[in-house]
Amino acid sequence: MARGMKRHADPVDGLLLLNKPPGMTSNRALQVVRRLLNARKAGHTGSLDPAATGMLPLCFGEATKVCGYLLDADKSYRVTARLGVATDTGDADGAQTETAAVPSLAAEDWNEVLQGFVGESTQIPPMYSALKKDGKRLYELARKGESVEREARPITVYSIDMLEFAGTRLVFRVSCSKGTYIRVLVEDIARRAATVAHTAGLHRESVGDFGTAGMLDMAAVEALAEQGPGPLRAELLPADVALLQMPAVTITEQDAPRFCGGQAVMADSREQWGLVRVYAVEERFLGVGELAADGRLAPRRVFQTQEQTP
Repeated sequence: MARGMKRHADPVDGLLLLNKPPGMTSNRALQVVRRLLNARKAGHTGSLDPAATGMLPLCFGEATKVCGYLLDADKSYRVTARLGVATDTGDADGAQTETAAVPSLAAEDWNEVLQGFVGESTQIPPMYSALKKDGKRLYELARKGESVEREARPITVYSIDMLEFAGTRLVFRVSCSKGTYIRVLVEDIARRAATVAHTAGLHRESVGDFGTAGMLDMAAVEALAEQGPGPLRAELLPADVALLQMPAVTITEQDAPRFCGGQAVMADSREQWGLVRVYAVEERFLGVGELAADGRLAPRRVFQTQEQTP
């Protein structure tokens, strides 16, 4: 391709579950895979810190419409905490700010500390985060040495399982709600044990219903791309697999054009109401609708993939 010429991108639709490598931002990982797929439109579903690894669902084409639903999904992580040392960023990339003795607690004592964080609570977001204050990212202010007041946010920790404890190394698995900052959780755990800590390793194991099955390393993605566009695109998942927590409703072929055109239709389903996955016959996914108790189905998010185009 001649220099200065724009690359022609394809209308690629679907999700790819990437095991993000360390040392790469989530956006950089997205752009690498987007280029390998030659996809026109792309988005990801919740950033991982550059040092973190693990599940990063990447959405392409029409599947970018599910990004918002996955941002709200619960997540699970394998966390390695370094006890006795605090950093300004809360992770291993930051500068050391404080040291403290690590208490002589047995494994069962550490497990008791961890279990104290299960349930609903509030958490103050860290300064080194992508949240905005007066139009500026908090990490931009933090890099200038500034600190601003942040409001505590509600979070839920569903479970914490201790996996390993030795010396200054504490490893646990946590399942939590959206908006939970693991770096802050590690600092709070250490504080409750009368010490300090930072997150030395973080691996996201699941997002919503997506687990490790089907997750591809970047090396595998690149190897598939070397075979041409087909093999890598064959790994893409359909958009509706990100919405399986919603009930499914099927409408008639006659009503499908009206639904896709933004009009409400009647659905033959009175068993549930609220947001539902909407299909035409032969399980052709149309989008997300809101079902009323009287069977009226209003479109909320319409999908039109290349495969669905008549």
